[in-house]
Amino acid sequence: MNILQVIPQLDAGGAERTTLEVAEAIVAADGRALVASQGGRLEDELKAVGGELYRLPMATKNPLVAWQNVSELEKIIRAEKVEIVHARSRAPALSAKAACNRTGAHYVTTYHGTYNARSGLKRWYNSFMAKGELVIANSNFIRDHVLSEHRIDEAKIRVIPRGVDLARFDEDAIAPERVQALVEAWGIDGADPVALMPGRLTGWKGQREVLRAYGQLHRAGAALPVLILAGDAQGRGAYVTELEAIIAEYALGDRVKLVGHCSDMPAALMLSRLVLTPSIEPEAFGRTAAEAGAMGKLVIAADHGGAREVILQGDTGWRVTPGDVDELADTIEQALNLDEISYSGMSDRARMHVRQSFSTEQLQASTLRVYEEVLNSAR
Repeated sequence: MNILQVIPQLDAGGAERTTLEVAEAIVAADGRALVASQGGRLEDELKAVGGELYRLPMATKNPLVAWQNVSELEKIIRAEKVEIVHARSRAPALSAKAACNRTGAHYVTTYHGTYNARSGLKRWYNSFMAKGELVIANSNFIRDHVLSEHRIDEAKIRVIPRGVDLARFDEDAIAPERVQALVEAWGIDGADPVALMPGRLTGWKGQREVLRAYGQLHRAGAALPVLILAGDAQGRGAYVTELEAIIAEYALGDRVKLVGHCSDMPAALMLSRLVLTPSIEPEAFGRTAAEAGAMGKLVIAADHGGAREVILQGDTGWRVTPGDVDELADTIEQALNLDEISYSGMSDRARMHVRQSFSTEQLQASTLRVYEEVLNSAR
């Protein structure tokens, strides 16, 4: 099969990583894995798994450029005999659907986020993610959201959770040198415990709340691990300044480090005792929490969205009320005070839950079955 995935960029992110994983599966099944995107830091990884990049301005929200993309996608579909176009984001979805209408190629979507709409125009824009012949939802939470927002036939939806690369997120596969490289790059003492908050620096991810919770504990005299905020600011300079002000307010300068993008997340997780993902808005799935669980790391997540499927409350980690700083502080303290036997038991259960439910192999096999289902329905 010849499959064309369309996605705005190929930088860090769950949708981007899933694009590569599905490309790998397509190639392994003797297909051709084409990707239309502006590209990004994952381009070399796409090439390594056998994928082929067509560089187009797929992140555009300019109607004229989006219309030009229709013609460019049409050319690719006809030249490469593309059978299915798989849209993974709203920006390129409109162009992809129009190109499929022109060429007769099949149209599949993966609904990667909540895509809330506050106007009729925005709901129309979002609706192109629900117009696939089959629509993949990356959690049961997203499945319910799609049905509520778009009122499509329930029979069109397939739930395929995001996958974790269990070979990559395996403690035994991580050389000590990789962990030491992060210790040196981040300027921390390798003997100190670490709490990790991965994710781009944006308000809805919850960095403000984590810092305030940390500040409360610090003022109360708690012994705190070094807190690493690992993620790009992506031009949000004012937000970074706000975070730095909170750090100064609570005198957390020696306990918190903003380290920017981390390209070796398995090593970062290996270094960590606790992982924090308390987003203010619901995560569609919660891939970071699943990756941490695969390595037996305990996670504190917000109690909404896909995190409810990834974190089993009090059994494999903890879920807290979104935005509740006091509850977050109490839960961090509880996690840090956990005895080693209890920590080990939760760690083992977290690892087992992720490995049984959220592997990359499961995602790949399920996505290929969706492609076969679409193609067989047309025969």
